[in-house]
Amino acid sequence: MTAVVDRQVSDDSDAIVAEVRAWLAENWNDQLTVREWWRRLAESGWGYPTWPVEWYGRGLDADAAALVRAELKAAGALPPPHGIGQTMGAPVLLAFGTEDQKRRLLPKVATGEEAWCQFFSEPDAGSDLASLTTRAVRDGDEWVVNGQKIWNSGTLTSDRAVMPVRTNSDVPKHRGISFFIIEVDQPGIEVRPIKQLNGEAHFNEAFFNDARVSHDDLIGEVDNGWIVTLATLANERSAYAASADYGGGASPGEKNGMLDLTCAEARRRVRASAQSGEAFPLGDSRALIELAREYGKADDPHIRDRVATLHCRAEAARLTTLRAKAAAAAGQAPGPESSLGYISGVLLARQTRDLALDIVGAGGMLSGDDAPRDGAVTAMALTSLVHGIQGGSEQIQRNIVGERVLGLPKEPQVDRDIPFTDVRQSRRQ
Repeated sequence: MTAVVDRQVSDDSDAIVAEVRAWLAENWNDQLTVREWWRRLAESGWGYPTWPVEWYGRGLDADAAALVRAELKAAGALPPPHGIGQTMGAPVLLAFGTEDQKRRLLPKVATGEEAWCQFFSEPDAGSDLASLTTRAVRDGDEWVVNGQKIWNSGTLTSDRAVMPVRTNSDVPKHRGISFFIIEVDQPGIEVRPIKQLNGEAHFNEAFFNDARVSHDDLIGEVDNGWIVTLATLANERSAYAASADYGGGASPGEKNGMLDLTCAEARRRVRASAQSGEAFPLGDSRALIELAREYGKADDPHIRDRVATLHCRAEAARLTTLRAKAAAAAGQAPGPESSLGYISGVLLARQTRDLALDIVGAGGMLSGDDAPRDGAVTAMALTSLVHGIQGGSEQIQRNIVGERVLGLPKEPQVDRDIPFTDVRQSRRQ
């Protein structure tokens, strides 16, 4: 019986590969504009093969989708649009959106016509997102939004954002949240870049002053947006755990200025940008060995031991990611593997930073052309501090592992069944 099942899987895989190859042979051309190529890819269903057939997909499972991605890469084809719109917005629309919302918004995501961002964290609601205070009040067919969001990336080049907001303060905090997709370009939203230690500004803060969002862009029901929010976060972790390779892809959205370039031109621009901002790779034992040789420390037993330790941790993290991929392929919900992978990534970033700086010595305090590797080591060290904060704090992920894997008791939640307005009042006191 097993042999029959395996044979069936093999036959299906062979058929999928053959169909993708035939389609690519007829359609892929690097002289197409990014806009033209992404439209072809979306209409074929090969860009997002796990999506439903009626909504730009093929209804395939994760294993089959991996085969499709591999064929696109082998053909040298530009990958499909990739970003928050595709990894977080589209899955939420498919799960909770109305037919009208899918019809209006999914084409712009599938074809890369729009870029999306997320407005989630707030100054007083990061790890405890359910304590968010950005509020929305209904005004006819629209909602008026006031408040502040922080740590959003890609906002300046985004067209829309997924956003949970407070719509009811007279119920416990998890029950008074609604979920919207809001247009970013409007007078009521002010975006300010946040300058980081490495000189970059990957993140922003956004201020909402009577911003407007249509009631038609409410996802799910009023005051029941927490379930949508959790699904969005699960999709984010699932996308991370799946480790899909979208390297070399162009940036979606008109503001990024790549839609009307040829695919070849877009690929060159992406490659040049990556090289100009290249930093020392995190968790790469081979890169650390090369650096140790360059600085005459390859025979230092302490350095060698630390490189070996980092290699073992990186390999364990890779295998954990493979388990997460296998679980996703089997249709299981994201489990603790994504949290374990996150924590491992944080530790790898810190180990790489500390080890690389110890190898280069005082040169790690320099930046620019005079610094080791033209500043790549310093840039990596300064950038590494975001790991453990972005994508969910390290402490929250450790709590998830402690409670769901080790069976430790949950932390007390004294405000879970108290109206949110009373919680805020008690905090002021």
